[in-house]
Amino acid sequence: MANGLKTALLLGLLSGALLYIGQLLGGSGGLMLAFFFAVMMNAGSYWFSDRIVLRMYRAQEVGPDHMLHRLVQRLSVRASLPMPKVYVIPDPSPNAFATGRNPAHAAVAATEGILHVLSEHELEGVIAHELAHVKHRDILISSVAATIAAAIMMLVQMAHFGAMFGGLGGRSDDREGGNNPLVLLAMLVLAPLAAGLIQMAISRSREFAADAGGAEIAGSPHGLASALRKIEAVAKRLPLHANPATAHMFIVKPFTGGGMMSLFSSHPPTEARIQALLGQSR
Repeated sequence: MANGLKTALLLGLLSGALLYIGQLLGGSGGLMLAFFFAVMMNAGSYWFSDRIVLRMYRAQEVGPDHMLHRLVQRLSVRASLPMPKVYVIPDPSPNAFATGRNPAHAAVAATEGILHVLSEHELEGVIAHELAHVKHRDILISSVAATIAAAIMMLVQMAHFGAMFGGLGGRSDDREGGNNPLVLLAMLVLAPLAAGLIQMAISRSREFAADAGGAEIAGSPHGLASALRKIEAVAKRLPLHANPATAHMFIVKPFTGGGMMSLFSSHPPTEARIQALLGQSR
């Protein structure tokens, strides 16, 4: 419940930032333009992101004769979910993700590496985590967050382009210096940073929720906890060359980074996730 409330608040903040920037740049016309960008980008992401990302990673669909398909089917029944399509990605780095616009049109993909590295008990925890994402509709939530953030950055880029030709913030209804160049300059610098931070915070919140949901579906947190530790260790030697735009989808972040960079991470620290999981079993 806490993660759900946090996600709703962060999405509201991100949406508010988009609309505010649109209004700041162009009054009511800019606000409508920002809203139009958000709607169009979210619609495209909602309908087509699953096909795009599966094609991006050369994922191959597998049928009932494959052990991964049988595992997904068993856990889907346990989670009271429709059976998603199942894909294998030809990559030696261990990782997995779920995609699709809703539970009736979902897909679960796992790399060849994760199938070789994990035990069946650990793999069960990973697949349960991905099915929890499907059940919570996290794919849609993440897509909305990502596209709103992208719309903010697009507006800022347009503002930057306009500034080069002296047209930035040309509002006819400005009052009391609302067109202050310092305010607009600060917005150009800080808006993309803030949008990225909020988007990553949403992603981290959904990962914790999917870990808890996955443990519930699997019936134990131990398989997933062990899998997370093993995936991170092996992935450091065999990194997944993932597109940064899709990094938030994977069960373990394909990229490394700590300290301040953790604020820009799509995933919580693996050790924090493991501690939260093992805390459930007490």
